[in-house]
Amino acid sequence: MTGTRLRFDGWILGVGTSTGTRVVVGHWPRSPLGPLSDVMVQRPDGHRLLLAPSREAADFIAATYAFDEVRVLPVTVARPDAATWTVAAGPLAMRVRTGRRPALGWLLRAVPAPLARAPAWVRVVDAPARLLTGLRTTGSAGQGRTEWYGVQDLHAATGLTATWDGAPLGHLAPVHPPVTFGFGSVPPRPGVVRVTTTVRVP
Repeated sequence: MTGTRLRFDGWILGVGTSTGTRVVVGHWPRSPLGPLSDVMVQRPDGHRLLLAPSREAADFIAATYAFDEVRVLPVTVARPDAATWTVAAGPLAMRVRTGRRPALGWLLRAVPAPLARAPAWVRVVDAPARLLTGLRTTGSAGQGRTEWYGVQDLHAATGLTATWDGAPLGHLAPVHPPVTFGFGSVPPRPGVVRVTTTVRVP
């Protein structure tokens, strides 16, 4: 199949909260749109929001995933130290602590990064990933697009402080039920993955 392949290189942070809000943060120091971060939020009632830093980013992401609402506003993601992530995006303020790599993280680290990023390899590991985690590494996205998630590392999240419009979202919890932005989700166990996402645009 023909098309243009666009590569987003960075991290995906996925967490659940005890009040039922689930948050997926994409932090992309290298992307076709320049350095950017975006936040996908699914509220307890299922409402799906995209918080994006520009109209260009919002249009691209909304054409790839499914949302009920899109807001363009400043999105700031920072790592004040190696184990802490801070996120500020409109109504969301969040601080996440991460811990050691689980066994799967060490397994992912054992694969050379150039191989782990290659779509051909991502297709090979799709079936084992479904068996081990219930998640897919490749599939069809919106508007005829195809995605490959080349995951290269994993750290578990160990702590969370988060508010929405100033109201506490509760403590760290599994990402359950799974988010429904597209064919891919994030693991039920909160964590952050080092990933290269390749998107083929027809």
